[in-house]
Amino acid sequence: MFKRKLKFVIKELLSEFRIVYLTGPRQAGKTTLVRQIADQLNMDYATLDTQAVRAAAENDPHGFIFSFSTNPLVLDEFQYIPELIPAIKAYSDQLEFNQKGKFLLTGSADIFRSAKTQEALPGHMARLELYPLSVSEITNQSINLVDYLIKGNFSKEREISTTKNEISQWLLNGGYPEIQSKSERGKLIWFKSYLEGRLLKDFESLYVARGDYYSKLKALIPYLAGLSGNLIKYSNVANDLELNDKLVRSYIEILELMFIVKRVPGYLKNTAKRGAVRMPKIHLVDTGLACHLLGLRTVEQIQFSQYYGGLLESLIFMEFQKHAQWSDNQSSFYHFRDKHKNEVDIVLEQTNGDIIGIEVKASASIKTQDFRGLKKLAEFSGKKFQRGILFYSGTDILPFHQDGNEFYALPIGLMA
Repeated sequence: MFKRKLKFVIKELLSEFRIVYLTGPRQAGKTTLVRQIADQLNMDYATLDTQAVRAAAENDPHGFIFSFSTNPLVLDEFQYIPELIPAIKAYSDQLEFNQKGKFLLTGSADIFRSAKTQEALPGHMARLELYPLSVSEITNQSINLVDYLIKGNFSKEREISTTKNEISQWLLNGGYPEIQSKSERGKLIWFKSYLEGRLLKDFESLYVARGDYYSKLKALIPYLAGLSGNLIKYSNVANDLELNDKLVRSYIEILELMFIVKRVPGYLKNTAKRGAVRMPKIHLVDTGLACHLLGLRTVEQIQFSQYYGGLLESLIFMEFQKHAQWSDNQSSFYHFRDKHKNEVDIVLEQTNGDIIGIEVKASASIKTQDFRGLKKLAEFSGKKFQRGILFYSGTDILPFHQDGNEFYALPIGLMA
């Protein structure tokens, strides 16, 4: 059993909000986590993944919600019946001001960002994302990457001896809890079942499919796996797959609601700034799923693959997304690319507008020119630039200060 670092945050927010909504991809561990919390906090539990429960909720949404009036309620797989939102809102509106933690909702699709959802719960609800396991959760380490980079104290407190083979294994395994102890054959079967039995089923529930959406998705999703860590231009995807531009965009939007992919906007100092590219990057949320889609089955295959660099960037980007959920600091994430093709893989922006640039390099060696993109980002952002970080496959923490800017090379192995 893995210790989920989001657990204490959920319990904290239940003491402050009437409703907590926990969303994230299927099989990320939401049900296991909320069942633990339900047991500890004496909450009732119901799942809309059960046909009988779903039928009762569909038949009489208000009656269903108001029937759970004694104890607080965990309502699992909430995305199946978005019609429950008005009923929950009505119940929440009548609660006494000091009544917190009445509802803990989970959903494998982010319906509160979907166009199908007409009602919102402003002021009543806190929203959290639970992704597949982070590397630090798998290895039971206490580091939070967001807080660590913002604090900026990069003294070496422990030996870091992570090898390239170990990093490659992280990519192959990904973070889905059930995968971690399975054989290679077991992983293959699990991912196949995940794609066909869940992913396509959930897609159909969120998108009114016209025609043969199944074959289009089966072509699109592996294509996106190959793009992970790269800029995405919808017209290029459409041309390569012989699909319509608008269809490609709409499919990707649904896949993002399902937490299969994540799009990252370009960093712009302000909307009038013309020196940076607006085009988004795309990442697959789980590198294990990406490797499966790309036919990568072994450490050797992935290390010699053309996709290695992009998948490594996706791994580290998603580590930051995961750690941000339990960080002490609020942050947003972007990428940077200027008109001269100088790039920074990840831009971490704090609430005060200060930024940290993060580059990812697969090699164990570092050269001064590896900081070129970070230097351009520092010039572009001016006083907002706090420091630049280059993650690499070595074992030492190294300063590379240039032109009055703080740059550091940090081992990827810090995550574990």
